[in-house]
Amino acid sequence: MSSELRETGGEVREEVAERWTALVATARRSVADGLVVGTSGNVSARVGDVVLVTPSGVPYDRLTPADVTGVDLTGRQVLGSLVPTSELPMHLAVYRTTDARAIVHTHAVHATAVSTLVPELPLVHYMAAALGGPVRVAPYAAYGTDELAEHMLRALAGRSGCLLQNHGTLTYGATLDQAYDRTAQLEWMCRLWLTASSVPNLTPSLLTEAQLAEVGERLKGYGQRR
Repeated sequence: MSSELRETGGEVREEVAERWTALVATARRSVADGLVVGTSGNVSARVGDVVLVTPSGVPYDRLTPADVTGVDLTGRQVLGSLVPTSELPMHLAVYRTTDARAIVHTHAVHATAVSTLVPELPLVHYMAAALGGPVRVAPYAAYGTDELAEHMLRALAGRSGCLLQNHGTLTYGATLDQAYDRTAQLEWMCRLWLTASSVPNLTPSLLTEAQLAEVGERLKGYGQRR
């Protein structure tokens, strides 16, 4: 553990340990749910100015509490000895420009398929409002590059998720559960559109921007209140 974290005491160390456990569980869930294959995709979570992130090329079922991997917002490694994910530029770009506390990146099949077909996911379902609006496709760039991170940020403007052309998805949220739910919802919407648009001689009905905006307002009051 870095000197910066040691100096803050046991409370921060405990939070890091708990968040790492949740991060590994989320990464394993992405495999179990078929959103990634092998070590593709990655997950991260922010604790203060430290970003915990899955390491590069390590199967998620082999990760242990001792494998905690973390960097600061410049990308300097401050926790662990395993090399962080190659997609670190994307994760850091999101944390530096949004209020994200967690990020999930996948290579989900249906979402990746849609990313090769259209510049924006058609408004086939109102849950697009939960991601901030019509989900855009970031133009292709090689993985792990600053160019890809820049394309992604433009696609994310006003959104909490986007598609990456010929690559996959990226979503973020206030928690790991929220980030994961958003990527699962995005994959489902992509599967829905592909299914509906594959019916011969028929075209899926799409929602209007006004209809989506109405749902966005309704979602603000959705769920349990304490």
